[in-house]
Amino acid sequence: MSTAKIRKIVTTVDCTYLEMGQSIDPPTRRAVSVAVIENPFAGEYHQDLEALMVIGEELGDLLGRKCVEALGIEPAQAQSYGKSAMVGENGELEHAAAILHPRLGKPLRAAVGQGAALVASSKKMGSMGQVLDVPLGHKDAAYVRSHFDGMEVSINDAPRANEIMVAVAVTDSGRPLPRVGGLEAADAKGEDGLR
Repeated sequence: MSTAKIRKIVTTVDCTYLEMGQSIDPPTRRAVSVAVIENPFAGEYHQDLEALMVIGEELGDLLGRKCVEALGIEPAQAQSYGKSAMVGENGELEHAAAILHPRLGKPLRAAVGQGAALVASSKKMGSMGQVLDVPLGHKDAAYVRSHFDGMEVSINDAPRANEIMVAVAVTDSGRPLPRVGGLEAADAKGEDGLR
């Protein structure tokens, strides 16, 4: 049972079949899962943000699994990941940092069959319907340029003033038609998080 008070979860899969007249086969697929949660510290300053760190750990697992399930893949087939959060007006940016950084990564890595690279992230303050960008990078090797990407997500009624939107994105491929060089995904070793 999650300690987060979750109002809703929205999960979306984006599949690209055609780009610049070129067929993409297999299609590039990206999933994002977003939890809209109550901000337990809305409207008040708190020095200790441990409660949000615990929520981040729980959501890393939950949202990571939802993305993998939505893509219909085994965890080890995931290729990229990313995380992001948007805090409603009665919160502060540090609330997003507390959710995203101390503990969300480890359970997300478990949900996608490990991952040596840092999880790309972003955070912002926002209001209902505002777009949240979720950056993406290869889960094992940051130098794989074909997987530098991102997803946008917006929810018409979130985040409300006392809420936080927490998003995790997972892909089973890189961008469509990548051709800017760099390390190929098939050549990544995944030992140092870079190569």
